Amino acid sequence: MPKGKVLVAMSGGVDSSVAAVLLKRDYETVGVTLKLFTNEDIALDRTKTCCSLDDVQDARNAAFKLGMEHYVFNFGDRFRECVINRFNNAYIHGDTPNPCIDCNRFIKFDALLKRAEIMECDYIATGHYVRRAYDEKTGRYLLKKGKDHKKDQSYVLYALTQEQLSKTLFPIGEYTKEETREIARKYGLINANKPDSQDICFVPDGDYASFIERDTGKHFPAGNFVDSEGNILGKHNGIIRYTIGQRKGLNISLGAPAYVVSKDMEHNTVTLGKNEDLFTTGLIANDINLISIEKLAEPMKVTAKTRYSQLEKPATIYPLENGDIKVIFDEPQRAVTTGQAVVFYSGDIVVGGGTISKTNVE
Repeated sequence: MPKGKVLVAMSGGVDSSVAAVLLKRDYETVGVTLKLFTNEDIALDRTKTCCSLDDVQDARNAAFKLGMEHYVFNFGDRFRECVINRFNNAYIHGDTPNPCIDCNRFIKFDALLKRAEIMECDYIATGHYVRRAYDEKTGRYLLKKGKDHKKDQSYVLYALTQEQLSKTLFPIGEYTKEETREIARKYGLINANKPDSQDICFVPDGDYASFIERDTGKHFPAGNFVDSEGNILGKHNGIIRYTIGQRKGLNISLGAPAYVVSKDMEHNTVTLGKNEDLFTTGLIANDINLISIEKLAEPMKVTAKTRYSQLEKPATIYPLENGDIKVIFDEPQRAVTTGQAVVFYSGDIVVGGGTISKTNVE
């Protein structure tokens, strides 16, 4: 007898297809692909993205090969509201967002889970490289790094709630990427060697600024590059085209390497400085979600990282009265950026995380 019914989110990539393969051994499985936009909506020329129309077909082919039912759910309106609009607004206000975190938070593990319940499914499942566990002592579900630390995706899933974790399966978390591809080859899946998604799906060419201007109808005019004293160094091409730590594309010569240190949206200025000006020991995070613990009642030693591609570094997290968390790193960290996520770990276990709202905190 099957252990239950699982709605498998199949993006068209090899990981979610293999997740379905593994689950079919023990569960009744149904495949679903999320239609978030059309290629024409974002002028997409098929590249290394997820969620395009080509991916829908790849997912359908994999489901057919595995003998599974397959559905396509149109979540375009919610994706627009909770991902694209939030992405635009963050850049407009000077932050650097992570839309993949929002997509997981509001689409895959919220809207999709609600749809699964309507379909009387016991679980949803995804092809993320993470592991789920249950702590008998605390009665809490845990989110752990994937076995393949090079592919670990726990950073983008820190917002998962206990309710969501209780109803989500991550079958490939115990496998390496190459093991996943080998399983796909064994089952003759057409996407066994398909490249991984690398770009933000709705900005496939990586030109965020042009997308935002086109999508919002707003124009971001040229302004001044300045130094820390406010002295004008040159002209920038629109403030949303620059992120903290950026060196390339400044088109300015100062006799030494220059980096974007900060941005002032009100005055339309971009402050440049030296590499050493990019380091900070602390930050404030808001919109906190805790997983392994119910509440942060006292300072806690953790490791933490402020970008997906980073290795986490030793830090101490402190609870603040308003529910925010202060993070103080043992050693200064480079290019900490508002709008990005900071995620806390205890070994392989995700303690929780939040959105960076303030930097240069002591």
